[in-house]
Amino acid sequence: MIDQARQLLHTYYGYDSFRPGQEALVTSILDGKHTMGIMPTGGGKSVCYQLPSLLLNGLTIVISPLISLMKDQVDEIQELGISATYINSSLTYEETISRLKAVQHGEFRLLYLAPERLAAPHFLSRIQSLDIALIAIDEAHCLSHWGHDFRPSYLDIPHFIQQLQSEPSVLALTATATPTVAEDVCQTLGIPTENMVKTGFARENLTFSVIKGQDQTAYLTDYVQKNQNEAGIIYATTRKEVERITAKLKAKGIDAGQYHGGMDAQARAHSQERFVYDEVRVMVATNAFGMGINKSNVRYVIHAQIPRTMEAYYQEAGRAGRDGEESACILLFSPQDIQIQQYLLEQSQLNERRKAHEFRKLREMVNYCHTESCLQAYILEYFGESNPKDCKRCLHCTDDREVIDVTKEAQMVFSCVKRMKEKFGKTLVTQVLTGSSNQKIKDLRFHQLSTYGILKGESQKRVAAFIDFLTAHHYLTLTQGQYPVLQLGEKAVAALKGETKVMKKEAAAAKTQVASDDPLFNRMRELRTALAKEHQVAPYMVFSDQTLKEMSSHKPVTKSEMLAIKGVGEHKYTVYGEAFLQVIAEASG
Repeated sequence: MIDQARQLLHTYYGYDSFRPGQEALVTSILDGKHTMGIMPTGGGKSVCYQLPSLLLNGLTIVISPLISLMKDQVDEIQELGISATYINSSLTYEETISRLKAVQHGEFRLLYLAPERLAAPHFLSRIQSLDIALIAIDEAHCLSHWGHDFRPSYLDIPHFIQQLQSEPSVLALTATATPTVAEDVCQTLGIPTENMVKTGFARENLTFSVIKGQDQTAYLTDYVQKNQNEAGIIYATTRKEVERITAKLKAKGIDAGQYHGGMDAQARAHSQERFVYDEVRVMVATNAFGMGINKSNVRYVIHAQIPRTMEAYYQEAGRAGRDGEESACILLFSPQDIQIQQYLLEQSQLNERRKAHEFRKLREMVNYCHTESCLQAYILEYFGESNPKDCKRCLHCTDDREVIDVTKEAQMVFSCVKRMKEKFGKTLVTQVLTGSSNQKIKDLRFHQLSTYGILKGESQKRVAAFIDFLTAHHYLTLTQGQYPVLQLGEKAVAALKGETKVMKKEAAAAKTQVASDDPLFNRMRELRTALAKEHQVAPYMVFSDQTLKEMSSHKPVTKSEMLAIKGVGEHKYTVYGEAFLQVIAEASG
């Protein structure tokens, strides 16, 4: 049966061999075993249930957490020539009944469902007698109380499976599960641990960077301008920050989309559609955006603030480079971001045990921002991989920036904080150092301090960024609470005494993602956009950037040569192949 699966892999997907882990998962499912797959984002998890759906006798149900993405997922599958549909709350009652009847008549191989649907008695009564061969659970970490995105509705899944008259195989899939979460999911779904397929979490095409102590807005706008022809996502913690960053980008002439929970559903859907269809290149969003998004040509993901957990960070960062092309994952770290996350945690409705667990996760995330070792190795170790090798690609592995001695300037800051009795925040310390005429400074008599105006030649913006650097590197600390206060750390005291020097690397420059200057590739990208509009699908659903680059390199002239290109299956060739062959012929002609 696995030989048939390999043949279908080429026919539908245009690939001659499976990616790591896929064959083991498909084989296990075809053997009727309950199975769990832990594979990185972009590792091809969806193939592991789509292919078996073509070979198994019966329906494959896919449980997916976000209804906003189901249409995209179904559209993409249908572009491959596989019959699929979805049922969720976006449909009318009449549409739901119509689709259920079509499912009962065997018109679809795949049915996507939101987990909330499983608890509806009338739905269960209609579907429990169907011949269901496979239940695939996407984002399976949502089943675990200890996962970063636990959803109570997922706990209805085991009961739903038990109510079915058929005995389907179960496939749990996730990209972000620590050993504890994986064990929890397996236990809940009755999956033997020996049936767990874990390919490793490393993404060889991603370059990780943590940028500390710099002007974040300047870095962001510079980066987006340098990569304006590439798709990217910028994540921010709050709605207010999303709107601020979007406004800054638009002021620079950059057409940025935005997405957050304060927008109505229609506005969010429109914004997401513009991004997916390449009508806008950059999306600024809270973490409400993108879970399971299939857009393959995202070249960079920037976090403007620190996420709460490593799982959330790796899942969000992993939306870059799903097509296997080189992509960047950048985290802009500011110590104040920790205060925001701590405040949000304190205000949450979580019980104390759960809060303590989440605070531990936040500390791991902060440690990632401060590590001097390989960033990818830190991530892999967090997810349970022992002794991971340095990636040789991340900022820490390749950093050759010049290191300069800033001890004198640092001592000025430390002296000012000390003379202000370590009772004030960054803004007021900055104003004192730069000699501001703020009335509050006069009221507090800070204009009489010896450190008043000691950095008068510098802008407040630059001094504030320097204080961020000193805080990020533990020279200064911030108290907890709504109005954090700067205090001296042990390293600052040593620097004031002249026992140690304060060394600072020069500012990290925003880099340009390698854009293709190949005229044929760019012409095919234009054709892809035109065909996508004609067929009302997202451009990446036509062909990925990786497939277009291979076409450009090999320049196929016949159908058989075109089918040898990775990502070109029989169905896609029938729909799109001739148009691309014509463009290649014209360029070669």
